[in-house]
Amino acid sequence: MGFLSKLFGTKQEEEETMTKLNIGIILGSTREGRVSPQVGAWVKEVADKRGDANYTVIDIADYKLPLLGEAGADASGAAAWSEIIAAQDGFIFIVQEYNHSITGSLKNALDYLRDEWNNKAAGIVSYGSVGGARAAEHLRGILGELLVADVRVHPALSLFNDFENGSDFKPQAVQEDSVNQMLDQLIPWSKALFTIR
Repeated sequence: MGFLSKLFGTKQEEEETMTKLNIGIILGSTREGRVSPQVGAWVKEVADKRGDANYTVIDIADYKLPLLGEAGADASGAAAWSEIIAAQDGFIFIVQEYNHSITGSLKNALDYLRDEWNNKAAGIVSYGSVGGARAAEHLRGILGELLVADVRVHPALSLFNDFENGSDFKPQAVQEDSVNQMLDQLIPWSKALFTIR
């Protein structure tokens, strides 16, 4: 073993000592009748098969965040939101398209925090009549401002082909491959950004 290997350890030793990343799967809608819990559960199921990170579904609705700046904001909900986001090393956003953009609840949840998002990576899984593509593009701009690096591969689910009656999620087989390709980018980016935090 050479001097540098003794001093710094081998790459394998370094990887073994690093604990698994925490990746939060953020449900981007809070409305009644939403389908994001179905999509989030499916993404988690696909991701868990890989064994390469700790994947957790994070539901914005659980935190009862009022509009940013409103009087009487619940400090406990905001504090809990800050804590769960700070504990993540990367994110997968489950994004619905509303009026060519993301939901107000997701924008509000993003705006609530700043440092907790910084220097982390994200993947986007979107859905809508055109696969939620316009919502994903808007989200990319917001994530850039928050110093979140979004990966290129973007599973886009169609309300016509991946849902029955617009409400029962039944993804086409090709979509699982798309999620795995996204994770193939998200995990190394999350590891790399971990080193600068």
